[in-house]
Amino acid sequence: MTTRSTIRFLRHGEVVELSNVAPNETVLDYLRLREGATGTKEGCCEGDCGACTVAIGKPQEDSIIYQPVNACIQLLGTLDGKELVTVEDLAAGDGSLHPVQSALVKHHGSQCGFCTPGFVMSLFVMHQNGESPNREQINQALAGNLCRCTGYRPIIDAALEACANPPQARNNSAMSLLASSDDIVVGDENRFFASPASEQSLARLRAGHSDAVLVAGATDVGLWITKQLRDLPKIIWLGR
Repeated sequence: MTTRSTIRFLRHGEVVELSNVAPNETVLDYLRLREGATGTKEGCCEGDCGACTVAIGKPQEDSIIYQPVNACIQLLGTLDGKELVTVEDLAAGDGSLHPVQSALVKHHGSQCGFCTPGFVMSLFVMHQNGESPNREQINQALAGNLCRCTGYRPIIDAALEACANPPQARNNSAMSLLASSDDIVVGDENRFFASPASEQSLARLRAGHSDAVLVAGATDVGLWITKQLRDLPKIIWLGR
């Protein structure tokens, strides 16, 4: 088993490879502070409001399945082997809107607009996965996105219209380049983000670093970082 000192993920159809990944760096911080991609908003910063929702694509057989995640508490290192899609990525090069965006405009699904990027991305996931949800299923899918302005009805109406159309093709052919069984350790002995590829690798890593924080979903650890401002120098990700 080999060990890789970088993370790799797909962005705008191209492979991004990063070696300078802080253990507790979030996807939201990466987007806003490194990329300057400020369409993804920071609302609650604790995984509740959904303003920071992005889509994560994961290979599944011969296709890519997308999931909405809260970028504010999602650790950057967990993107390895996946595709990252944000609200800036949806419109076409000529400026024409994605069907989800067009439907929200048509149905007046945005008022103050701060929550809108998160709603767009949650709707994008349903649309891109080829789902044909009913109103109750849309309610469930949007449970992680909060809006204080619209009352939700126009957003749900937009979702019904958008998901009635087939998903658009995406340039994610480079996903095949990300397939890897490497162990990942980004950093050094004193400060690292690690993603072991097997139980044996996890056991060896844990034996040498019993002080490392084990992370699965990060719904608790994420708040240690964003709310308690704790510095976690060693993180072992269990999500492979």
